[in-house]
Amino acid sequence: MPKQYEPNAVEEKWYSFWEVNGFFHSEPDERESYSMVIPPPNVTGVLHMGHMLNNTIQDVLVRRARMLGKNACWVPGTDHASIATEAKVVQKLRKQGITKADLSREEFLEHAWNWTEEHGGIILQQLKKLGASCDWQRTRFTLEDDLYDAVIDCFIELYDRGYIYRGKRMINWDPEAQTALSDEEVIHREVQSKLYHVRYKIKGGDNWVTIATTRPETILADTAVCVNPKDERYQDLVGKTAIVPVVEREVPIIADEYVDMEFGTGCLKITPAHDQNDYEIGQKHGLEIIDMLNPDGTLSEAAEHYVGEDRFEARKSIIKALKDRDQLVETEEISNKVGYSERTDAVIEPRLSLQWFCKMDELAKPALDNVMNDNIQFHPAKFKNSYSHWMENIRDWCISRQLWWGQRIPAWYYGDGAEEYVIAKTKEEALKKARKKSGNDLGENDIRQDEDVLDTWFSSWLWPITVFDGFKNPDNEEINYYYPTDDLVTAPEIMFFWVARMIIAGYEFRDEKPFSNVYYTGIVRDSQRRKMSKSLGNSPDPLKLIEQYGADGVRVGMLFSSPAGNDLLFEENLCEQGRNFANKIWNAFRFLMMNREEGKEYSSPLKIDEDNLADRWMLSRLHETVKAINSDMESFRINEALRKVYSLVWDDFCDWYIELIKADEPGAKIPEDKLNRGFRIFEELMKLLHPFMPFITEEIWQRIGDRDTKNAMIVAQWPELDENAISETDSDLFSAIQSTISAIRNIRAEFNVGPKAEIDLKIKAKNADIASALQDNEWIFRKLQNIGTFEVSTELKKPSTSASAVVEGSEIFVPLEGLIDLEKERKRIEDEIDRLKGFLKSVNKKLDNEQFVENAPEEVVQRERDKKDDTETSLKKLNEILHELE
Repeated sequence: MPKQYEPNAVEEKWYSFWEVNGFFHSEPDERESYSMVIPPPNVTGVLHMGHMLNNTIQDVLVRRARMLGKNACWVPGTDHASIATEAKVVQKLRKQGITKADLSREEFLEHAWNWTEEHGGIILQQLKKLGASCDWQRTRFTLEDDLYDAVIDCFIELYDRGYIYRGKRMINWDPEAQTALSDEEVIHREVQSKLYHVRYKIKGGDNWVTIATTRPETILADTAVCVNPKDERYQDLVGKTAIVPVVEREVPIIADEYVDMEFGTGCLKITPAHDQNDYEIGQKHGLEIIDMLNPDGTLSEAAEHYVGEDRFEARKSIIKALKDRDQLVETEEISNKVGYSERTDAVIEPRLSLQWFCKMDELAKPALDNVMNDNIQFHPAKFKNSYSHWMENIRDWCISRQLWWGQRIPAWYYGDGAEEYVIAKTKEEALKKARKKSGNDLGENDIRQDEDVLDTWFSSWLWPITVFDGFKNPDNEEINYYYPTDDLVTAPEIMFFWVARMIIAGYEFRDEKPFSNVYYTGIVRDSQRRKMSKSLGNSPDPLKLIEQYGADGVRVGMLFSSPAGNDLLFEENLCEQGRNFANKIWNAFRFLMMNREEGKEYSSPLKIDEDNLADRWMLSRLHETVKAINSDMESFRINEALRKVYSLVWDDFCDWYIELIKADEPGAKIPEDKLNRGFRIFEELMKLLHPFMPFITEEIWQRIGDRDTKNAMIVAQWPELDENAISETDSDLFSAIQSTISAIRNIRAEFNVGPKAEIDLKIKAKNADIASALQDNEWIFRKLQNIGTFEVSTELKKPSTSASAVVEGSEIFVPLEGLIDLEKERKRIEDEIDRLKGFLKSVNKKLDNEQFVENAPEEVVQRERDKKDDTETSLKKLNEILHELE
């Protein structure tokens, strides 16, 4: 058996064993189901730290469910990620000298499928390295035929119910991806911008009016100037005409209460085609709409100037022109929020566009009610507030995307009119509907399908339903057995993208919630609180972490500092701590194995020695922890559950219990009855650890006994709670003994008494019951300390020249006469006291200096205050020790 735990030699072996023997696969049966769907990573994706955290938590939940005897089903899969994947394919083609415009839709999709087959699913293979126990036989992809069809059926069903409509509205436009985005796909960032104050001439006189704008290039599309009707500064201008700079367009000056009199100059330029609020004002006042931008963000012919220039280059050009015309009054530095594309990071342009929308207000009601009444529970519950705010103010969802990769919208056009279309799944069906609607004998070439695809989230909102074929066959055995799923683990930043929409879809299409619990993970950040990302270069390679620290070590490291909903401040030493824990477990296991007779099997049920406090305490601690972990897991306090089992294994079992079952004679083996109990307790600990550290626990489990596949750790029974085994009395007594022994160790350290030196121990117990209990367990003190005489009484007096301590009301005395050179020890302590007094004097001198305190950085002053506190504490302790020596 290797001296150190070797994860690289273990992980592939056991993962293959689990997979080959079908432990991950689930089929409906008579057991209670436990089902969970993976948040499908982009097919373009590779493993990053966020995936590591999210999937570790999911794996902990599903492994524990298996051990509880449930039929656990964790469905994996990937998302086709329309924008991201299409961008990757376009980039690849560009390197080959091919543009998207060079290809037909069918040719482009062939390239996209080839790219997906070559690169797609890499992340799922990487998840296996982490130990993710997904049912890989159930792997789904959002663009596979059945899931594709389900999305189209969903669109048609919602359209028929009156929820989907086509309209020209102001939308978010991504000029880089050249597609519409929903509101949720826009990230608003606080940035430093410039506010340009520009003069507009009033027609028919020498008057001017000044407006303020952060987007001067949109001046070219202005169709009005607007003031607040209550603003006395501009009341005489309402109804007059202003002349737009550069284009010299005459536009009306109108009044609307929307205008904030306090912002800028209190006078707004109105550009209905390029601002949502301006659009609404334009509709209200019947203003002309001028669209001055091409889809790629360059200026169109409608701009009349700078045609073909990029929008930001055009901004520079128009600023220069305004300066030349003496119409740029001033430039002001401000902070404002700018929208960026969640996918491409391009600055979003508000754009008037004909798109497909889904009405959300009525659809959202059941989804809001069933989260607020805890039919679906959020962990932590604080996220209900932001959820309710969004749902109560939900806007219609722009579901069309100007892309080719995705589910193509099943709309078929037979004319140029806005309403000359039909909704149908196939061309044949569309032709019949078009003939009927138009009254014309149309041919196949007279109809054409919409070029756009549906928003990626329009497929993933059906994920918990479609992975079990609940659309194609709504009453099939699997959807009835596995749906609703139990838990969802995801990040709060996709609460509105995905979680809310899945809940909406669940109630709309199955009249049932899609899951019972949503566990929100935090964001993985570095020590400077920056989100980990490749672009910042602050994110380690997850696979290299696994290679260095082992999958179990990395899992423990990530979970240790990851309470639900709070960000994880990741440092690599967390993984090192996880690896050290694995080595601690391995060393305890090796010690037990070294004491086992060759070929000996220990398989009897756990039965302790009722007369042995250490046994009773260890059993009590085991069941206390089982009870606490069960509560933590049910409340999704997963990091707390891990901390409890960590403490049980490291502190209680390794540091105390193993020491107490060792043979009394040096070099002798542990007595067989004690060894058997040690193995049985250790096995229960491995069961508690398995969801968190699956590889090392399976390795140890299989080495302890000759187990067949039916008895593998992955399907071992979760430790059954025995409330009767929990003894507060035994726990308190053993805790008092632990504290006493720790105090003795501290005394040895303070007076430089080595562990091999024999000491006399006298304990003045606070009452007769404690005195009796300590006396009955004298063997524990002798087992863990080299003790000569051992005396316990309620009447003891402090011996002269002795070290003392107080533990839970009882006093401990260790006579020092003859144990140490008293004079030499006094001299050493007095010298140390003198040194610390001198040091304290220098620190106080600094702190008494008002100039230093007022002018030095706060952290420097605080360091000096900390030095003072630490030194004063040390002096107090040393004076107490010196007193003991008198």
